[in-house]
Amino acid sequence: MAGDGRALVRSIKRLVEDDFLCRPGVVGVDVGEKVVGGRGAGVLGIVVYVRHKRTSAQFTIPPDVLGVPTDVVEDVFHPHHTLASSGGVSGAERHDLLLGGIGMGPSRAVRLVPPDVARADDYLVAGTLGALVTPRAKRRTMALTAFHIACVDDAWAVGDPMVHPSRVDGGHPYRDRIGVLARAALSGTVDAAAILLTTPRSRPEVVGVGAITGRGEARVGQRVRKRGRTTALTEGVVASTDAAITLDFGVGLGVRTLRDQIRVEGAFADHGDSGAVLLDDDNRVVGLYCGGSARRGFANPIANVLDQLDVDLLAVEA
Repeated sequence: MAGDGRALVRSIKRLVEDDFLCRPGVVGVDVGEKVVGGRGAGVLGIVVYVRHKRTSAQFTIPPDVLGVPTDVVEDVFHPHHTLASSGGVSGAERHDLLLGGIGMGPSRAVRLVPPDVARADDYLVAGTLGALVTPRAKRRTMALTAFHIACVDDAWAVGDPMVHPSRVDGGHPYRDRIGVLARAALSGTVDAAAILLTTPRSRPEVVGVGAITGRGEARVGQRVRKRGRTTALTEGVVASTDAAITLDFGVGLGVRTLRDQIRVEGAFADHGDSGAVLLDDDNRVVGLYCGGSARRGFANPIANVLDQLDVDLLAVEA
């Protein structure tokens, strides 16, 4: 459907988005092609993601809204960090230079109890360092990642130390420190944090992709790549920039709704990849990965991330 058609579906989707998200079992609302019998029907509609498809009329999503068809899809979305008990670390890649796409995490452990985890214990967190940024008011080097990687819960504080490799991956809580938490934002569109680096050993590029050339804007149909701690280098196609999803960030933070997210279909990322940046074919950053499922992933638009953290990307000339 042409841009005008997508804009129409988007406007109607926004009319019902809050209502649908409040219904039991609904975890996301988006704009996408309606699928019938496993095949695209060639028409845009309102896609409603649910934990389990229900037959009860009480929970039924209407077949259309003001003439725009709906499509109910079964899926569950999670923040894509990795957790491990403090005694269960393993080795992982170690980089002399800090680059985008490498593993990182907070030095501190977090006490978690059921139902957030199977058993009560002190847990370590791992995710991905996405790219290098700099504060708009000062020339300092920072590293970009996800809020739920660097902050983890409501006990976070500016100055919390960060390490590479993450402690999940065998990093030492003191010897492997790379910086401290400096800025964070968990809002209606953004799940992001900036780490003030305490080492000069960094370069504005992504492992296996090359130098970052600037920032861009995600477009439907655009090819994107990301390099994450867990699944390394993967690519996909932007299916939407209109996704509203709910993610459960656990103790102290709870369930949050992120709107206007970038959706990439397919097995794009997994636990431990949150904080990776999405790059277009010109190596411009278009998004910051935050979570999803085995079937699809979601990312914050990079313009919102940079504005809410008040930073700019470090890049080289294209």
